[in-house]
Amino acid sequence: MSTLAPGSGRNPDPWAPLRTTTQARIGLGRAGMSLPTAAVLELQASLAVARDAVHLPLDVDALLSGLAGLGLGTPIVLTSQAGDRSTYLRRPDLGRLPASLDGLPNDGWDVGFVIADGLSSKAVAEHAVATLRALVAALDPELRVAPPVVITQARVAAGDQIGQAMGVGTVFVLIGERPGLSVADSLGVYLTHNPIPGRTDAERNCISNIHPPQGLGYAAAAATAVNLLRGAQELGRSGVDLKDTSGMGEIKDSLD
Repeated sequence: MSTLAPGSGRNPDPWAPLRTTTQARIGLGRAGMSLPTAAVLELQASLAVARDAVHLPLDVDALLSGLAGLGLGTPIVLTSQAGDRSTYLRRPDLGRLPASLDGLPNDGWDVGFVIADGLSSKAVAEHAVATLRALVAALDPELRVAPPVVITQARVAAGDQIGQAMGVGTVFVLIGERPGLSVADSLGVYLTHNPIPGRTDAERNCISNIHPPQGLGYAAAAATAVNLLRGAQELGRSGVDLKDTSGMGEIKDSLD
């Protein structure tokens, strides 16, 4: 005897109201020992979107066009030591190293922004400019901000090399996060205070899941990022000692 998919025939789908509140796959039903055909096709389509997000090259020209209107100066374009996408996926270590830092300006800026394609060019294409716009609007106007840097085939740690070369106090890396079968366009923002090569993940703070309207919104992400920035400047470091306590109105040293 076969089992109908939810909502098939005369019975209403009891899961339908819940599906409007989550991107998770729930109440898919079954056909014999397998999923219904519609659920299988939807899963395959989501897998294709996730693969595309990883493999499609970032449209750098379109990104530069969007960045030009933010008033941060002329963007700088770099690439990592991973010369192509295949190398990037097989050699994460090369994605952490810019191919060259020659010609980067160094003017002792307070804040620098690095935009990296990461594992989802789709996330960067759809959300990086809007997120950066919200970040700039939320910053203290007294802070000196470096020209933005775009780097392709890059991992988060490339921002440490760039930040040190440009002499920025704190670097924000906006990067495409690893796509899943529910979300393929999630953007992450990583903050590292006093960026130098060799910083570990424990020395950074991450704001993830930026992809409105289902995920975190731009203004909310920017507010959290700026709160963390203030805390990092007070503590003199970022990472596990730095907590987002925006609900309490201040950032405290967790070692106190």
